[in-house]
Amino acid sequence: MGIDQLRAYCLSLPAVTEDIKWGNDLVFSIGGKMFCVTSLDPPFKCSFKVKDDEFEELCTTENFSPAPYMARAKWVLVLNTSSMPHEEWKARIKQSYDLVKSKLSKKERISLGID
Repeated sequence: MGIDQLRAYCLSLPAVTEDIKWGNDLVFSIGGKMFCVTSLDPPFKCSFKVKDDEFEELCTTENFSPAPYMARAKWVLVLNTSSMPHEEWKARIKQSYDLVKSKLSKKERISLGID
């Protein structure tokens, strides 16, 4: 998956916004909470949230490492973006979206039209 495909998929999810933070990172959020971050500068890099029980296991593989500054929140950085099949990308991004969405209050979810 490249940045254009990632962007298209993230923006296809309900109530997602995008903005640029830290000068060159494209950030996808729901309710103001980030669920996916990618660098606009090559090479393509991407970080997202994973389940607590998956974090340690994923970080021991050659494809993932703890995401800088976000590892404490169970975010991973994809090290080899070409090694992950398109369907796994979609599943991981959707899982991150769902994890972040689940932390929003019911009032926030209703105001975003996602509850």
